[in-house]
Amino acid sequence: QVGNYKRTVKRIDDGHRLCNDLMNCIHERARIEKGYAQQLTEWAKRWKQLVEKGPQYGTVERAWCAFMSEAEKVSELHLEVKGSLMNEDFEKIKNWQKEAFHKQMMGGFKETKEAEDGFRKAQKPWAKKLKEVEAAKKAYHAACKEEKLAISRETNSKADPALNPEQLKKLQDKVERSKQDVLKTKEKYEKSLKELDNATPQYMENMEQVFEQCQQFEEKRLRFFREVLLEVQKHLDLSNVASYKNIYRDLEQNIKTADAVEDLRWFRANQGPGMSMNWPQFEEWSADLNRTLSRREKKKASDGVTLTGINQTGDQTGVSQPNKHSSSLSVQSNTVQSVQSSYNPFEDEEDTGSTVSEKEDNKIKNVSSYEKNQSYPTDWSDEESNNPFSSTDANGDTNPFDEDTSPAMEVRVRALYDYEGQEQDELSFKAGDELTKMENEDEQGWCKGRLDNGQVGLYPANYVEPIQ
Repeated sequence: QVGNYKRTVKRIDDGHRLCNDLMNCIHERARIEKGYAQQLTEWAKRWKQLVEKGPQYGTVERAWCAFMSEAEKVSELHLEVKGSLMNEDFEKIKNWQKEAFHKQMMGGFKETKEAEDGFRKAQKPWAKKLKEVEAAKKAYHAACKEEKLAISRETNSKADPALNPEQLKKLQDKVERSKQDVLKTKEKYEKSLKELDNATPQYMENMEQVFEQCQQFEEKRLRFFREVLLEVQKHLDLSNVASYKNIYRDLEQNIKTADAVEDLRWFRANQGPGMSMNWPQFEEWSADLNRTLSRREKKKASDGVTLTGINQTGDQTGVSQPNKHSSSLSVQSNTVQSVQSSYNPFEDEEDTGSTVSEKEDNKIKNVSSYEKNQSYPTDWSDEESNNPFSSTDANGDTNPFDEDTSPAMEVRVRALYDYEGQEQDELSFKAGDELTKMENEDEQGWCKGRLDNGQVGLYPANYVEPIQ
């Protein structure tokens, strides 16, 4: 029908838009692949540090860390998927669209205009004849209507005695002319309709020729889309990638190599009865050792368990460098001993607004209750009073995990001299600063105090004086 070719012409414009839609679809998938790869990398980095610094050891630790290695390798594969989607598939569609659709200066596409002109040219002769048929049809129907009206008037006039013969003759003549007009218009209508029927085969041939051209253009687009979608499927299907299969084969092998007997043997040799011992030896007094073990050092419990390993002669056999797999008795200092119970290691990073790197800096030591190189106190005693789980403590009268503090009246004091703390649990202040003394002087001449900023620590008793 006339004008209905526009649906076929519109399909060309739709093909250009579908190219854009497919590119956007692939671009969004590439962003997902990239985001997943980044999350895998961040997760692997964070948990690798947590496991390495945590209490797990031996072959089971290596099996655990194998999951982080798997995540890093899978992350690399997904980055390759992202690169293939954008550098190959996306660009391929973009280039094909540019070659298949040519924009015009006045807007629209050249292919659309050519198709529309072809349909209009093929339809123009037949549409002209169709217009003539419609006009002849209209004239014939009007003549038939006029004939019927004239016959009706003539019939009514015969029953009217007041009508003279002359008027009756005019009505009869009108009927004759109407019949002749009907015959003429009918003949013309039939003739134009016959001409239209004769032109229809040629019209159909011309229209189908232009339509087939549009079909061929659309077939190229459909075949191209199928080809691109198959390539996208190959890029996304990691199950056929040999390296992807190898990742999980290696992961399974690493897990299966975990040996409880071997780990227990290692722990016995490095942390148990099989480790090398550093028995107490006679040592000469040195000016550097200006004070003996004090209650302050007992509380701190972070300088290692080797008490007699300080050697002024340069012999390093007394103190061994801490190492995760070494057999030294000493344990690395400056480690975190407590865990914040409110921390959830599986907390979503986006909920707190912090990045993964910030989590690593602030909370990486809080997942495990203690670390591999955690220091342990050197106190030992067989007295029942040192048992934190004695009957008094078990009844809830005291907290066995609280520091040993003796009640004392807090006193405000003023610093006489500047003092720079040498240890982590010592206070630093300037002459004239005021602070609060919380505990009286111990046997080594140290007091416990609190600065106005809330910091609590030790300081030399003779560096301050009471405020009167």
